Amino acid sequence: MGMELRRISDTSTSAIVLILLLCVHVAHSFYLPGVAPQDFEKGDELKVKVNKLSSIKTQLPYSYYSLPFCQPKKIVDSTENLGEVLRGDRIENAPYSFKMREAQMCNVLCRITLDAKTAKAFKEKIDDEYRVNMILDNLPLVVPVERGLNSPDVVYQLGYHVGLKGQYAGSKEQKFFMYNHLAFTVRYHRDVQTDSARIVGFEVKPYSVKHEYDGKWSEKTRLTTCDPHTKHLVVSSSTPQEVESKKEIIFTYDVDFQESEVKWASRWDAYLLMNDNQIHWFSIVNSLMIVLFLSGMVAMIMLRTLYRDISRYNELETQEEAQEETGWKLVHGDVFRIPTNSDLLCVYVGTGVQCLGMVFVTMIFAMLGFLSPSNRGGLMTAMLLLWVFMGLFAGYASSRLYKMFKGTEWKRIAFRTAFLFPAVVSSIFFVLNALIWGQKSSGAVPFGTMFALIFLWFGISVPLVFVGAYLGFKKPAVDDPVKTNKIPRQIPEQAWYMNPVFSILIGGILPFGAVFIELFFILTSIWLNQFYYIFGFLFLVFVILIVTCAEITVVLCYFQLCSEDYLWWWRSYLTSGSSALYLFLYATFYFFTKLQITKLVSAMLYFGYMLIASCAFFVLTGTIGFYACLWFTRLIYSSVKID
Repeated sequence: MGMELRRISDTSTSAIVLILLLCVHVAHSFYLPGVAPQDFEKGDELKVKVNKLSSIKTQLPYSYYSLPFCQPKKIVDSTENLGEVLRGDRIENAPYSFKMREAQMCNVLCRITLDAKTAKAFKEKIDDEYRVNMILDNLPLVVPVERGLNSPDVVYQLGYHVGLKGQYAGSKEQKFFMYNHLAFTVRYHRDVQTDSARIVGFEVKPYSVKHEYDGKWSEKTRLTTCDPHTKHLVVSSSTPQEVESKKEIIFTYDVDFQESEVKWASRWDAYLLMNDNQIHWFSIVNSLMIVLFLSGMVAMIMLRTLYRDISRYNELETQEEAQEETGWKLVHGDVFRIPTNSDLLCVYVGTGVQCLGMVFVTMIFAMLGFLSPSNRGGLMTAMLLLWVFMGLFAGYASSRLYKMFKGTEWKRIAFRTAFLFPAVVSSIFFVLNALIWGQKSSGAVPFGTMFALIFLWFGISVPLVFVGAYLGFKKPAVDDPVKTNKIPRQIPEQAWYMNPVFSILIGGILPFGAVFIELFFILTSIWLNQFYYIFGFLFLVFVILIVTCAEITVVLCYFQLCSEDYLWWWRSYLTSGSSALYLFLYATFYFFTKLQITKLVSAMLYFGYMLIASCAFFVLTGTIGFYACLWFTRLIYSSVKID
């Protein structure tokens, strides 16, 4: 056994060292946004990169060059981290040529002639409202949009649309038009002493222009619709470029540089302040105050009631008085009876501990700024790695509970903990990935990334679960505060409101109420392509969720024991875990009221990913409720005198 443990420990140590070396390599390969600014001198070349084409209508990203846009001489792929690949990011070099603080007007990028296939491809992307995403100095390209006539504020939208739909004057026929002229604006903050500059903004205004020229086309042809020599610049889309087969499209762009007072450290502020913050903050604070008030009331009632019960039970003097008593003390001989399917409960609790640890540490790193939106893919990468390393705690928690249930085969419980939940999630993920492959989307996970995910699971997570399970099983078992009777006590008929299904469904309402407002903003950031950045408030909501799950489960468990029903193990888990059902129902409501998804594959992707999120939320909240009830029952039954 000692040699076996030594081999497991050596394997785990080697795996951890390998991951740390990979992390160091990645840290040297990429600078952490917000830590290493880049200075540019006048005339320095600026590297513009193109990212995926994205749409909130389909949720299926595509590579920029999947459409016949102008291409550089050689397309070079940038190395993406794990999170970026899973998000569908495909970052490549662009044909645009920028020189720092050197304005350019009416640069001709290329000229193409559409055939039936390419015209159809453009029309499909325009109809699905796809946006083109670009990056300059790690800043995403945005389109400034005025809020309204009475507001001077500007809202920034990520990326510009491929084109638009419309009709000619006097015609009802729907036409498709291409945005083929881009007016870029690069904002910079200049250092007065060194005259170097740092980029603090990257904006664009797209136009649809049917370019014209005299004579035959050549590389030196000058456009009559956009010519800096005659000061004829593009300022509107009055003569738009139609997308039809055999139509000629000329792509052009302008670059303007504007000095800004915004410093480099604050350049992301404009991107993050896209929503109405007053409504956002007021909603969160209002929700938190209501939940805190309810939690305080519940805690006060519980403390007073329990104190009175324990005092009364301990003051009983005769056996006759004890027999006349009713309530939770009567089931002391059955309250710690091993539940049915105890092995499965151990697995669920271990998985919940793994989720809880992952979410908690992720939020700590996010609040410290390591996982800000400027670090593309960082949040998802961190969550995956933390999930893997939290396997140690999953194995420990499941085996400790398993030993308390008088179990002896710790390897079996470790195996189930390591494979049950990841296998369910992986099955859903593989089905969704197959659907994405069928759509030829860049969101499909490549084979190399799939291999990396499998390695993280089998090579690191599984061994860590077994190590944790061994360590947990090696510790002495937790003794019950009271002895369990050999013959189970008969449970009396329960009132309708103590029906297990009813009480479980009622128990999930309050935890869901603690998070549903914040859930709206999280869903909006995921499915409507916006940034989520208020991790401090999210952490507060998470703390409130933990308190609420614990308190509502303890209250319902107390009522259940008072009605002489001692089958609390599974019910405590399902009571707070039922909030995941409300989460999925809210996600369904959000789908039909806020999203414009019409394609079947896109809808399946949405519900598939929300099902995974709901499963994770179920094990997380269920584990919180279970441990709260375990602590509560052990506390009250160790506080009374049992004859």
